[in-house]
Amino acid sequence: MELIQEKQKSAFETLKKDFGWTNRMQTPRIEKVVVSAGVGKMAKEKGRQETVADRLEKITGQKASSRGAKKSIATYKTRTGDRVGYQVTLRGKRAEDFLNRLVHIALPRTKDFKGISVSAIDEMGNYTLGIKEHSVFPETADEELKDVFGLAVTVVTSAKNKKTAEIYLRHLGFPFKKS
Repeated sequence: MELIQEKQKSAFETLKKDFGWTNRMQTPRIEKVVVSAGVGKMAKEKGRQETVADRLEKITGQKASSRGAKKSIATYKTRTGDRVGYQVTLRGKRAEDFLNRLVHIALPRTKDFKGISVSAIDEMGNYTLGIKEHSVFPETADEELKDVFGLAVTVVTSAKNKKTAEIYLRHLGFPFKKS
């Protein structure tokens, strides 16, 4: 199993022929990884909100910051500033370690996993992935499964477009579906 750090180092040599790169700095790289989770139905229960923050902290290895509602919505009984989710931004070594665990451990543990969709890459070269259950990460597998929540992982790259980002992420070992 080759780690993402090692594949990042070999990306220029492998991909320079495809894109005509002449300088190592033209190679895309991962700038940051943003992991976020909404509290959903747990919004009014104080103790359950803290479990979301605690489990995000265990998964990422970094303290989660809370996010407030931007607008009041009477139907959902939320007011401006109410806590509606948590977010963690990972950079550098923590981002690489998280991606290694995501690609090599968590994604293969998901139920009926057949690969991730290429269509989730946006035009700016960023990839967003939704995970339905946080329990696929080994850090939280031993806890009670009554408070299962989903989370979103956004991988921000320095790729200039969708095609470059797709080829770069394939090189890093992201398990895309066969098309």
